[in-house]
Amino acid sequence: MPAFKPAPALATTSTPQLDLFEHSRDTMLHNDVLDALVRRQPGAASTALQALAATTPGHVALAPLGLMIQALVDLSANAATPIHQHGTLAQARAQLQQALAPAASAMLGTGAATTWLQPLWRALALRADKLPFDAHQPDAHAAALWLLAGGMDDAANAVQALQAIPSWRRVPAPLAWMAQARYRLQGLDSTWPLLVELAWLAPSRLAITAQALQDPLLQRLLQRFEQDVDLAETTHPLAWLPAWLLIDQPALLERLRDARSGQDSVPERTFRSLVELLGLERQGRQADLINHRKRLRDAQPALFEAYLRRR
Repeated sequence: MPAFKPAPALATTSTPQLDLFEHSRDTMLHNDVLDALVRRQPGAASTALQALAATTPGHVALAPLGLMIQALVDLSANAATPIHQHGTLAQARAQLQQALAPAASAMLGTGAATTWLQPLWRALALRADKLPFDAHQPDAHAAALWLLAGGMDDAANAVQALQAIPSWRRVPAPLAWMAQARYRLQGLDSTWPLLVELAWLAPSRLAITAQALQDPLLQRLLQRFEQDVDLAETTHPLAWLPAWLLIDQPALLERLRDARSGQDSVPERTFRSLVELLGLERQGRQADLINHRKRLRDAQPALFEAYLRRR
């Protein structure tokens, strides 16, 4: 009979319970920091962060959590200190937007981070309340910061800040901000005149503003505009958007015609001519129609073709 051989011993590994315990402690300390940050208690958050750093010195959340804690500390220390220099405000905005906002999103998620950041944007806007608009540093202004805060009251505060800018309706950045603020407060229908003026004054700003608004109807119309008319060789295609809207969406006529006169550019003159043309069509004045249609063809052949396709 062969000698009995005991079964080989099972290979041993490091104790999984210990790893699980350490992982659970990391998670607990991480959550303690987040809970304190959400409650806006930088002291408690700092204590929990120190414990997390002692337990896991290489934890990936140490840096972003530290940024968020420091932001609350700075908020408490500087909230009542006005900002008198555009460069100082630009630096503060860049720190909040480019460093702190990504850190907060990574730690809290996009939605919760937006809410958490709101008081910081509002505090910065209040500190910049007396800083005048500087065309060389247009984003260093309280109105832009109120809009970044994102609430309805913030939009109203942005309007108030913008109204203090002389001739704001003739300056691209304030006009774009006013369009954003009015959209939040009153919707797209009331915003059309400002968007029309922005198309004539600064079409590149209109593209940025439309992206910021994320209005479904506006996005669809912009897409149709690009597909309907070939303006590839035009320097500023969006400057022709108001005229095209009259052709494609004649029901908008009453809202669009509320746009104030701008710099009397060719796209603006074409828009005004189209308003007259649509009126002549309703009146059936065929002789006058010929001259206005010729004027449209000479001003912008692509728009004239779009106009004919709808007749």
